[in-house]
Amino acid sequence: MTAPWGMALVPSGSFMSGEVDQDIVNKGEQNKRITISAFFMDETEVTNNKYRKFLNKLSERLKNPPIPAASDPNDPTAGSTVKDKLDELLTEEYIKGLYPDPNVWRNDFSNNMADIYLEGYFEREAYDDYPVVGVTWEAARQYADWQTKHLNEYREKKGLTPYPKFNLPSAAQWEYAARGGKELAKYPWGGPYIRDHEGKVRANFKAGKGNYSEGGHSYTSPVDAFPPNDFGLYDMAGNVAEWTLDAHNPAAVSRTWDLDPLYLDDEQPMKIIKGGSWKDIARFLQTGAIDYEHKDNARSYIGFRCIIPFIGPQQ
Repeated sequence: MTAPWGMALVPSGSFMSGEVDQDIVNKGEQNKRITISAFFMDETEVTNNKYRKFLNKLSERLKNPPIPAASDPNDPTAGSTVKDKLDELLTEEYIKGLYPDPNVWRNDFSNNMADIYLEGYFEREAYDDYPVVGVTWEAARQYADWQTKHLNEYREKKGLTPYPKFNLPSAAQWEYAARGGKELAKYPWGGPYIRDHEGKVRANFKAGKGNYSEGGHSYTSPVDAFPPNDFGLYDMAGNVAEWTLDAHNPAAVSRTWDLDPLYLDDEQPMKIIKGGSWKDIARFLQTGAIDYEHKDNARSYIGFRCIIPFIGPQQ
């Protein structure tokens, strides 16, 4: 199984999950050794350009639905390109609901000029390589579902076997990937410091009281503005926080298995976000830090990236 374009392999392994440093917010969170199976992960947060292309694909599909292939009774795969549940969802109203909320800058922060500086953030080419924001948890999951559909329809045309589904990472997968293979990495680059040997900050975050621009960007930054971790993943700390699959529950550590843990709860609307953002202090950039947000809230500081399970032997 080879990596889809723009994704990096995160090899399987075990690690001690949870806070590396003293936990000042989530008191009572437990450390726990867990094993994570291999998976591919987007090298960067999903960008404005990539998300725009996704919406354009949906619009084109709505105008020109795929024609089912002719059925061949001797070929069990023939005619598999048919209208399914995702296509049944596809309406102009559905696509409109997936668009980023353009008002997040104004809604999140009062009495400042963010919405003026960042007017047209999603549409302007100047922000193509910046992370998409203003996307809800549900919209991020819909993006993953459609990416699965588009990739496997392409593979089908090439006579290739389908790949597993795209999805948001679990909180455990995200934390493991963020550490880049370093067992007790406080930050994606290791740690314990947020600056390199020259004194430069290693991520886009709030470096001090009123100090948002020390890393060269006042708000978000291009997704490759800072070096990747040892798994080749960018912005696993700072820039924008990222949605994960897990529902928030302080007791989840004791309720989940120690192999590929995942805590799902449809009754809990608060979902875990990881990584910290451009507006956060360094504490939220730590690999083991946990924050959460209501799944229906679109924020100017939350984005996402996707994963695909790796199937087969690792080389």
